[in-house]
Amino acid sequence: MQNFEYVTARSVDGAIQLATLESRFLAGGIDLLGEMKEYITSPKRIIDIKPVPELDLIDTSTRIWKLGANVTIAEIAKNERILAALPGLAEAASEVGSPQIRNVATLGGNLAQHSRCWYYRHRDLRCLKRGGSTCYAREGENKYHSLFSGNPCISPVVSNLAVILAALDARVNVRRDEKEITLAIGELFSGAWNNPLAHNSLLPGDLIVRVEIPTQKNRSTYLQVSEKGDFDWALVSCAAAGRNTGDQWADVSVFLGAVAPIPFRVESPLLEGGDLSREAIESIAESVASEATPLAHNGYKVPIARALVRRALTRIFS
Repeated sequence: MQNFEYVTARSVDGAIQLATLESRFLAGGIDLLGEMKEYITSPKRIIDIKPVPELDLIDTSTRIWKLGANVTIAEIAKNERILAALPGLAEAASEVGSPQIRNVATLGGNLAQHSRCWYYRHRDLRCLKRGGSTCYAREGENKYHSLFSGNPCISPVVSNLAVILAALDARVNVRRDEKEITLAIGELFSGAWNNPLAHNSLLPGDLIVRVEIPTQKNRSTYLQVSEKGDFDWALVSCAAAGRNTGDQWADVSVFLGAVAPIPFRVESPLLEGGDLSREAIESIAESVASEATPLAHNGYKVPIARALVRRALTRIFS
């Protein structure tokens, strides 16, 4: 990696003041350091935000829970209140990497990580996402790539937590210059749908401060299928969440991961009506294939996506 300046921030204000167009924030550092070692990115300044006290707090004292950006994935997976009230979030966290990685990786880092496409990560290639003219995955090896995309790049989102947080209607607080803005998960990733150069909608110098999660959805789950049982990226993931009061369902949402540059929402009038009968679940699952555009090597994702939607909805309904 190239030489860089290393500085430590003691507050959010301090981190923002230290940020430049050629700087990057460091928390767990798993994604950033990998990119730097491969010369994919070469920031002039690294800003260590691990000592910032307000970024590692978990506040469950109100109906909207607040998780700081530096809360580790392991803390989310093991937190007793999260396990009881938001099991889907704990399930998603438990699927991230290995125990060693979960002890270091952070909530903010999981949301902000960059593409894992091997063409993007190859130091000798300049693919479309790195400013080139070609998405090599389209005509090359696309086994792990998107079924849905709004632009020529088919690199998928790989954040487990983004998928479940989208289903839970979470919002992300981002410090942008002197202001703090709030983005829905869809807004956080919308830039990647339209812009092949984008991994998300964050601008240079933006800092994820915390995630706010409403707790009115009292049923949630997260499922994924991977090639290996442990320490592997999802081939397809699925999160479902909803609010159940007796025999009534409301605010049911289903999102797929690893099939699009964004957490991909499964749309259906049956979900809007809260109909989770066996026939409705089957219809919702089958609807996934209607919009998919599989390529030479990733068509297998379509039946997996259907199966995960079916299982996720059946699980929260039971």
